[in-house]
Amino acid sequence: MKLGQHFLMDRGAISRIASYADLGPEDNVLEIGPGPGNLTEALASRVGRVYAVEIDSDLAGRLSGRFSNVQVINEDALKVELPDYNKIVSNLPYQISSRITYRLLSRPFETAVLMYQWEFAKRLAAAVGDSEYGRLAMAVGFFCRIEILEKVSKMAFRPVPQVDSAIVRLLPRSDRPKADPADFLRLAEGLFNNRRKKVKKGLAALGAGPRALAELDASLLERRPEDLTPDEAASLVGAITRKSGTI
Repeated sequence: MKLGQHFLMDRGAISRIASYADLGPEDNVLEIGPGPGNLTEALASRVGRVYAVEIDSDLAGRLSGRFSNVQVINEDALKVELPDYNKIVSNLPYQISSRITYRLLSRPFETAVLMYQWEFAKRLAAAVGDSEYGRLAMAVGFFCRIEILEKVSKMAFRPVPQVDSAIVRLLPRSDRPKADPADFLRLAEGLFNNRRKKVKKGLAALGAGPRALAELDASLLERRPEDLTPDEAASLVGAITRKSGTI
């Protein structure tokens, strides 16, 4: 196993992942963690260009040159400057699921079809008020509409992981509230770092002063973070960005 990656071997699942993204020759696709290139092969046969970001130099070397329309980028997907793409299709390495998801959410894309661990996917799609609803679900709900498309048996991977996985589709929201993405992510993180406290306490910890808090919906301030919808949370972003709020 290379750097925590479990390689998807099931040809049926590979084909379905590619189909879920509604791919065509006009698409430029980002694939993170291509490994031996099983999914890469399916993508390359359907799209104009695949950007395959692989941190492992041995795997990247084996993949380079196999497909004329695949550009292999032997770099860390969390740090490298990402190319221009319109769709994302990946069997993500489990150990970077959270960090890479936050990074991808803050960039424009048309569709993302991603493989996650089953438990992680449930956290990703958790509803407001659910025990699994947290910073991750709030952030995803702000940026996208999420669908868990299917559960994939752990036996579809080599080496076999300890848990099943899920194929998830993210579709960016056209009705997303007007809030700066970076500020929203900072807000979500701050609120859930203080999840046992009421929202007004979390905002204060993020630097919101009395004036800024007074301008907000008082009923939202009395809730706890897990009871806020993503859009309700977005309405609070101004309190941590206005300099006058510290007065």
